[in-house]
Amino acid sequence: MSKPVYICRIDDISPNTGVCALVAGQQVALFRVATPEGESLYALANHDPFSKANVLSRGLLGSAGERLFVASPVYKQRFDLCTGECLDHPELRVQTWQVQCLDGDIYVEPRSGQIAA
Repeated sequence: MSKPVYICRIDDISPNTGVCALVAGQQVALFRVATPEGESLYALANHDPFSKANVLSRGLLGSAGERLFVASPVYKQRFDLCTGECLDHPELRVQTWQVQCLDGDIYVEPRSGQIAA
């Protein structure tokens, strides 16, 4: 069983951007997304399976209908921020992480059923 890992303060991340953190030896891309309803936090593995580079935290945020995504800065494949599914190649996905913000502190942990590398 894993426990949440502290990453940073929410004010350390500008709205509508991503940052990278090292958690248990794995790079995690953490995104702070402003929406009409408020703000949301998302975390995915930072590794882009297409370019084989750790770059997703530097990707472009966008939406396809109701689905929020990050587009890899290398080959532009889009990854759903909630599920990690690649919108352009649905058979591929990246690991997602649970994110919680407690009193302005951001914590992440692997989602149930997913193994951190």
